[in-house]
Amino acid sequence: MLHDVVSDDLITTPFGFESTAAEVIAGVDLSGKRAIVTGASSGIGVETARALAGAGAAVTLAVRDTAAGERVAADIGGAVDVAALDLSDLGSVNAFVGAWEGPLHILINNAGVMAIQDLTMSASGHEMQFATNHLGHFALAVGLHGALAAAGGARIVSVSSGGHLRSPVVFDDIDYAFRDYDPFGAYGQSKTANVLFAVEATRRWASDGIFANALMPGGIATPLQRHLPPVYAEQALERFRAGGSDFKTVEQGAATSTLLAASPLLHEVGGRYFEDCNQARVVYRRGGPGRGGVAPYALDPANAERLWELSLKFIG
Repeated sequence: MLHDVVSDDLITTPFGFESTAAEVIAGVDLSGKRAIVTGASSGIGVETARALAGAGAAVTLAVRDTAAGERVAADIGGAVDVAALDLSDLGSVNAFVGAWEGPLHILINNAGVMAIQDLTMSASGHEMQFATNHLGHFALAVGLHGALAAAGGARIVSVSSGGHLRSPVVFDDIDYAFRDYDPFGAYGQSKTANVLFAVEATRRWASDGIFANALMPGGIATPLQRHLPPVYAEQALERFRAGGSDFKTVEQGAATSTLLAASPLLHEVGGRYFEDCNQARVVYRRGGPGRGGVAPYALDPANAERLWELSLKFIG
């Protein structure tokens, strides 16, 4: 069944903020399934891959640093291999797609960059956060569509962020040709794009048995924050030491991704945004009552279709 992208009937699960990837996948058998996890050489990608492999899946770690990926694969054990993938380079994405053979049951678009301080352009001429976080993953999913359809029931997991609340996709100036560059605004735009991708991928591909969802993993200290000025890391560390309730371990941060990738509770659910292992409510102002939520512009079907068509043009 294809669920509406915006609904008052929010999907809930027995899991929550403190759940770990191992807990949400307990009892799930992924034997015979194949999965790709991008950016799985560090952070929550490692723990997501570990959970899937532990459930019996054959997992490919799609990473820029293959030496780091090999170390992770050796640590996880089981049917885990490593392939080179630089999402900011469409040539690298095309090479990865060209080398893939056979069906693909789970695609986890996990890799990302955050808050690059200076305006940086990708080889294809797009702002680097948009190019890496959205456009590379978009090209990867489109290129692997045949493999996903061949699985006879596939899932795509799009790792977004609460940072999407900082900016919609600004269609008239995605690449900051006219606006003053804002590191967090650019990150927010790319994370909104991650949600819109899940909405439109589900609309277009549900008939092929492919369902996509997006998520906010939570606040976790990982290499994702490497571009942040030192003051941000210092403030975060102070909050963590003070027992800040908004921080998760890496194992907890991987839980929502793992849930969307493998849990029978999410069978044929698509086009939605989750946080803390449950579907998030729509919010109409950032920083309002409560925590988190998803912006209506990130679920808007017209925005999703427009972004898809524009992204097709960008990837040629």
